[in-house]
Amino acid sequence: MLASPGIVIAGTNSGVGKTTISMAIMYGLERRGFRVQPFKIGPDYIDPSYHNMITKRKSRNLDVWLMGKQGLVESYRRNSIDADYAVLEGVMGLYDGINGKNNFASTANVTEILDLPVILVVDAKKAARSVAAIALGFIKFDRRIKISGIILNNLSSERHLKYIIEAFDSKVKLPILGHIFRNKEITYTERHLGLVPGTELNIEDHKSIAANTGLVAENIDFDKLIDIIKNHNRAKSHSPKSKNLLQDPEYKYDRFHNHKRSTLKVLIALDKSFNFYYQDNLDLLSKKVKLQFFSPIEDTDIPSDCSGIILGGGFPEVIADKLEKNSQMRKSILKLASDGIPIYAECGGLMYLTRSISGFKNTKRKYRMVGFFDADTLMTGKMTLGYTEGRIIQNQSFLKNTKKVKGHEFHYSMVIPDKNDSRMLYKLSRGKGILDGMDGLYDGNCVGSYMHTHFINSNICNDFIYSCLNYSK
Repeated sequence: MLASPGIVIAGTNSGVGKTTISMAIMYGLERRGFRVQPFKIGPDYIDPSYHNMITKRKSRNLDVWLMGKQGLVESYRRNSIDADYAVLEGVMGLYDGINGKNNFASTANVTEILDLPVILVVDAKKAARSVAAIALGFIKFDRRIKISGIILNNLSSERHLKYIIEAFDSKVKLPILGHIFRNKEITYTERHLGLVPGTELNIEDHKSIAANTGLVAENIDFDKLIDIIKNHNRAKSHSPKSKNLLQDPEYKYDRFHNHKRSTLKVLIALDKSFNFYYQDNLDLLSKKVKLQFFSPIEDTDIPSDCSGIILGGGFPEVIADKLEKNSQMRKSILKLASDGIPIYAECGGLMYLTRSISGFKNTKRKYRMVGFFDADTLMTGKMTLGYTEGRIIQNQSFLKNTKKVKGHEFHYSMVIPDKNDSRMLYKLSRGKGILDGMDGLYDGNCVGSYMHTHFINSNICNDFIYSCLNYSK
């Protein structure tokens, strides 16, 4: 079977409304009876949680830096194969990637790899005729990228729209598929890393988001949108030049198959504090071991038949008081870590394993955490953001077969280890890490880093499971 046809929703820059409009397109297609598979280009964890609300399908990330080209194609193909259409929300501006020299790791890069048409979202708030100039520049900047339509966001009036349409008629020969008028009531709650994760929202929030999404969808021409997807898919199916792994019915390479599932049980922290997980990572783990989710906020103990623990990223600083209050869970994890159970922690999970978290909203109080690592976490208000790459410089952890690691970091905190007792695993050639280009605190079978990783393109998953197997014996 072949992958489903898709469409990429890109923006001229961040903040133009890609998430809102992507959700509206997912919503509109679903309302027309189509099965929609959502994707998020880039490493972001939060936007996919909003896709999930609309489609009731798990959104997947597509990031060529984290996953590699083959891993990216594999995920798109496997996860869209039973859908009518795939809708991909872009990251930042269309051409914004890892550097200014080329498109690598940008929305444009993923678009070219998957050979999909692009709908460009333009914020028209402070321009009229100039909007056409912006769109024309994006169209001509890289002719390999097929921009097939425009959606105008933040229009102030019908007259504002009329001016832009006139400019497009004379200069830009692309259809305007949507015109979204400014509406102060359509807003979403944000925090320092972007939108508040969908897992933290209540039922009323979900209803409000669904209603707002429906309002935006009313201003999108779905007949034209569907024609663009169909025409592009038809054209590439008849073009030998465009044939790629997505179109090859004999292509069966898939790291998710042909793995014997173990009876091992691995616990995954999942609640309002820890919810940053790539769905592909969870799927890959579930093919190999039994997964059980738990809450460091609500639960009080760890099952005795557990052979490993994963603490993902999230916002432990926001409800640090509740994490501190659950002293029984903190003590349980500390004891298991000291006894050698394999623990893999990223960002928020790393913070939870330190002695304390302080500084959120400028509070001076230190909230006690697990205390396995001799370090403290301080919220700084300064953002650390970017892709990371490191090599293993110690072979004392369970990452025996992992040599190099690619990931990304995104946080407003700093972990301050005791300098006399700070053992770190990764030497970074790209990224900041915990301290001086070093990342990955480790002790025994416990590893905690600021770096978020994708398992599809690394040995971390296999190394972790092998360590769990040894522990269970």
